Amino acid sequence: MSPNSRACPCRSCHRPLALSTLSSSRNLSHPLQGLPSPLLRCPSQRLLDRVVRRYAEVADAGSIFMDHFTDRDKLRLLYTLAVNAHPILLQIFPGAEGWPLPKYLGSCGRFLVSTSTSPLQEFYGAPADQAADLAYQLLGVLESLRSNDLNYFFYFTHVDVDMFGIFNNGHLFIRDASALGVIDRQEGSQAASRAGENKDVFSCLVSGCQTELPSCDTIPEKQNLLLVCGQVLPPLLQAKFPSPVQEEIDAELARCGEATRPDPEVLQAASRLKDILRPLRTCDPRFAYRYPDCKYNDKF
Repeated sequence: MSPNSRACPCRSCHRPLALSTLSSSRNLSHPLQGLPSPLLRCPSQRLLDRVVRRYAEVADAGSIFMDHFTDRDKLRLLYTLAVNAHPILLQIFPGAEGWPLPKYLGSCGRFLVSTSTSPLQEFYGAPADQAADLAYQLLGVLESLRSNDLNYFFYFTHVDVDMFGIFNNGHLFIRDASALGVIDRQEGSQAASRAGENKDVFSCLVSGCQTELPSCDTIPEKQNLLLVCGQVLPPLLQAKFPSPVQEEIDAELARCGEATRPDPEVLQAASRLKDILRPLRTCDPRFAYRYPDCKYNDKF
């Protein structure tokens, strides 16, 4: 194998069933559902068309049809979708349009070029006003994932502190979107199934070929809040504030991360937590993403 062929894994794969399906189709279609990526767990045709239209690795992006895709282009797209859909999500939901994701700079297989950022974990020892600002931003990010103009519901399959990062201007964003699934509330999603039929290399790259995927209908609206309030926010907010504010924060965090509570109660707890955190943020140059606007507009 030449050095060039080793540079990008997609060049050395054999022609799989999923690629054969794409070769006879003008667009990305539902038979691809059930690949290991959460993005393709139960996609709508609207979402798949968005992937093709905004895929930046082909010369003529902008069409929902793949007439201009070579087999190598299709293979590269499938490989990226199956192994790590993070770069695809950066392209189809760009930060320039208000999505909480960094700018896409380029990728190849498992490798992604990204801007320099700091993981959220580095701020666990931050002063109270900075911790309040980051927690407030994170809750706002989760709110945008649940409710947005395009009517997509984004959910995390799991979270850890390395998934969230902070730019040098203090702005928080999703640093790693590989565990982010998308449900189309406008068009509806096709039920995912991987019951042992039509398996190929892409179906088995990350998880076992026999893995069964639960229905998209089982993903509750509270899922992101349960994960973040239970695992990410407590170390950031613990023992940072004077009494009784700290007790109020701890109480709402506990409610927000309690899986036995119904969705409305969890959402309400998150809303109350945001209300508590909002006045705890300060307006100074450390928060360049909203300074000096915060001096003149309460929105910031």
